[in-house]
Amino acid sequence: MRCEKLSRIVSARVGDPGAITAAAARRVKATSPLGEQGKAMIIAADHPARGANGVGGDPNAMADRSELLDRLCTALERPGVTGVLGTADILEDLLLLGVLDGKSVFGSMNRAGLAGSVFEIDDRFTGYDAETIAAMGFDGGKMLTRIALDDPATPAALSETARAVNELNDRHLIAMVEPFMSAWQDGRIRNDLSTDAVVKSVTIASGLGRRTAYTWLKLPVVAGMERVLASSTLPALLLGGEVTDPEAAFASWGKALKQPTAQGLVVGRSLLYPAGGDVAGAVDKAVSLL
Repeated sequence: MRCEKLSRIVSARVGDPGAITAAAARRVKATSPLGEQGKAMIIAADHPARGANGVGGDPNAMADRSELLDRLCTALERPGVTGVLGTADILEDLLLLGVLDGKSVFGSMNRAGLAGSVFEIDDRFTGYDAETIAAMGFDGGKMLTRIALDDPATPAALSETARAVNELNDRHLIAMVEPFMSAWQDGRIRNDLSTDAVVKSVTIASGLGRRTAYTWLKLPVVAGMERVLASSTLPALLLGGEVTDPEAAFASWGKALKQPTAQGLVVGRSLLYPAGGDVAGAVDKAVSLL
């Protein structure tokens, strides 16, 4: 099956590149980003474009594109999964495979802050722009917004995020902002996941742009989520991150989802590459929390 999918994609890309635009045009769009159950369950797969291919002890787990697409297809087939988040290469592969009907689709916009680089905070927009997201009939765009008070590249990153928020809001498309307070430690960027830091990141991100009617937040689940989610009225999606203790993670997700601004989950690696390898089982368990 993997060879069949790969062959279909490569044949289209070589012989009929216009098939991607055609597939986007005929895609059946989601009626709501929240799905029938009233909560979103979005599968994230934009990590490879930032050079973040590792999962657990395997530094190249997400680098096998056929394997990644197989896992994505399995996840998207599960009941209750409402959408997907990815860069153009991945979303176009999924369009060619015809697996995005009825799903909300979010384009990943800034991927220049490569994992482990000295310019990681200078996270320029190298992926989707609002114009293309609208042209493809997608539901919105996502931007990673790391705020490093000790790095002079931060104001430019905030300005670019605000511009994207404006352009998406102008088109009535969801601007999904993923903020972190970050700092350089031992030559690497580290996100501060303390309650106070996450609250601060929320209040900063909520004020970006000239309009926020279509702005949503994508937030980590940390201690004190009641305080975090009380710091803004913007709808919030909870991110999964890399999970080391699945039971504890699921419990914390379930508790946070009870807060009124929490509108669902955006989870990638922990569902696509779960311990034991049962993608369908991991996705079903996450959906059950909704």
